[in-house]
Amino acid sequence: MTSAEEKRLAAEAAINHVSDGMCLGVGTGSTVELFIELLVEKVAAENISITAVPSSYATELRLHDAGIATLPLGRVTSLVCAVDGADEVDTKLALIKGGGAALLREKILAAAAQQLIIIVDSAKLVDKLGTRMPVPVEILPDALALTMDRIQKLGGSPRLRQADRKAGPIITDNGNFILDVTFPQIPNPARLEERLNVIPGVLENGLFPTYADVVYVGKGKGATLLQR
Repeated sequence: MTSAEEKRLAAEAAINHVSDGMCLGVGTGSTVELFIELLVEKVAAENISITAVPSSYATELRLHDAGIATLPLGRVTSLVCAVDGADEVDTKLALIKGGGAALLREKILAAAAQQLIIIVDSAKLVDKLGTRMPVPVEILPDALALTMDRIQKLGGSPRLRQADRKAGPIITDNGNFILDVTFPQIPNPARLEERLNVIPGVLENGLFPTYADVVYVGKGKGATLLQR
């Protein structure tokens, strides 16, 4: 089974959480795009009303093109649930997110959601975070030198993420830079999340140690359910 097929299985499982009248948080990434396709089909087939709160411009535009009403993230304090992807999921459901450079808004969305539903393919499962992916860190551009120095003192190896088909670094939806930081090991994701976020100039990082409530992993003929 391909990665895309597994992602679709996970998205199909998550769509069962959607109900009429819901205000739903919607994350960013390739797996979420499949979820949006299924959301459009469900809205049309069941003639239900859904409002979505997107975590990025990319998701907002995709929802708008699909005819799904959206509400700005800045107007939301609480959501029944949010659906998002992840770059890594460990055995305790701690996550690394931010491959799509939307980690700051995704964490705001996750914090607002009473239930965070994560949808992934089986390749995203790891025994320990940092196995496959670096930790993305969103920083103020003016703090580039300082944040890289302080992160190195924490034992990390930061690299400024470069844009594709644009000269220079990635610019987030918030107008900031992304550092991709490799750590030799991450024994305590919650502690590292805290230590990164107290560095002046760091706005947020891609460690989500306790946010995920439900993880659907596409595999085989269906989706495996993992719960905290």
